[in-house]
Amino acid sequence: MSRYDLTDFEWRVIEALLPNKPRGVPRVDDRRVLNGIFWVLRSGAPWRDLPERYGPRTTWDRLMDVIAKDHDGTVQMIDTSIVRVHQQGATGKKGDRDHCLGRSRGGLTTKIHALVDAQGRPIKLTLTAGQMSDIASAADLIEELPEGAMLLADKGYDANALRNAVTERKAWANIPPKANRKEPICFSPFLYKARNLVERFFNKAKQFRRIATRYDKLVPLHRGYDSLEVGLG
Repeated sequence: MSRYDLTDFEWRVIEALLPNKPRGVPRVDDRRVLNGIFWVLRSGAPWRDLPERYGPRTTWDRLMDVIAKDHDGTVQMIDTSIVRVHQQGATGKKGDRDHCLGRSRGGLTTKIHALVDAQGRPIKLTLTAGQMSDIASAADLIEELPEGAMLLADKGYDANALRNAVTERKAWANIPPKANRKEPICFSPFLYKARNLVERFFNKAKQFRRIATRYDKLVPLHRGYDSLEVGLG
C-alpha cells in the first residue's frame, strides 16, 4: 500500500457516496481508481507516470457536491489563495477561451476562491485569473448563505456591495473595516478569530502538489482536482 492510499476508515466513509449501477459494463475497483487519483494529486506526477497497479483513471466530480451538502452553515468563512501555473498548464493559444490564467508578480497564476464552514470544510470553490481581486467571486460564493448565518472575511472583502448582499440574506458580515471607511461598522474581533480555519484549509489543500502548482490547462480539470482533494483529503 502506498502512503497516499486511502485508509480502511476513509474508504468506509467514501464508499457509500459512490454511484452503484450494477447493470451494463462491470465497474472497476473504485478504491483502486481513487487511490490512483490521490497518488497524482500528492506526487504532482503526470498521468502517464501513474503506476499500473492503479488501473484506469476516471473523474469524481459528484463527490464534492455530496460532501459539501453536509456542512455547518451557521458560520462561514471566505478567502482566496494564489497557485503558480506550471509551463505545462500555460500552453493555450492566443484568443483561446478563458482558462483562468493571469499574470502577477509570480508570473502566471490562478486564484482559488473558497467558502468553508465552521469546521474548515469546503462548501464551494471557484477559480479566477491570479490578478483578479479577492472579492471578485464573493457574490457567487455566498448565493446560498443561510438566514441567520455569520460570514467571516478579511479587510479585502470590506465593500458595501458585499455587506448589502449578506444583509439581504438576513445574515451578518463580520468583516474588519478598512482604515478609510467613514461610517461605523459592527465588528467583533473575538468572533473574527475563528477565521483562521479558512487559512488552515488552504494550508492543508496545498500539501497536495497538484493543487499547490497548476499543471493543467483546462479549468474543469484543475477545479476537479481541487474539489476532490479538499472534499476528501
